[in-house]
Amino acid sequence: MTLIDEWLPRFDVHERHEIELPVPPERALELMLAIPAAPDRTVRALIGARGMVARDQPLESFFLAHRILVLERTRTEWVGGAVGAVWRPRGGLVPFEDPDAWRAAAVPGTIKAAIDIRAEPQAGGSLLSTETRVLAMDNRARRAFRLYWLVVGPFSALIRQRWLQAVSSDAA
Repeated sequence: MTLIDEWLPRFDVHERHEIELPVPPERALELMLAIPAAPDRTVRALIGARGMVARDQPLESFFLAHRILVLERTRTEWVGGAVGAVWRPRGGLVPFEDPDAWRAAAVPGTIKAAIDIRAEPQAGGSLLSTETRVLAMDNRARRAFRLYWLVVGPFSALIRQRWLQAVSSDAA
């Protein structure tokens, strides 16, 4: 069982990407959380189109600056969470003080999202993955999010793939 399974076991939408790296799992996670949030112009433009700023800050700092709450972290896994109406221009993210408040949240008209970055051991190194899960809090939010995801989903996937490519370059 993974940490994301404990934080968001049920979901409406899910996305996962992975890459093999020639480094131990602990190092793979360190590298991922330290890459620039916008490792190239394409990612910078996509993040900017969403109304967010991605300077040269590390990925983990970027998440924290954009109201992604760290739910749990181990040496090989990092899970963050957010609640909001992400299809709105500013995302309508709800701030939370702590992981227990996030877990208890069921704000009507919003989604609950969990982001998992996990590094698992494998022969010669590790398998680094990023997984995003989204659960709508009601039918209205589910419909709005699905329409939003039709447009944004492919770009979300591209951003995550670029992050993994950036880690691969650093791990080489």
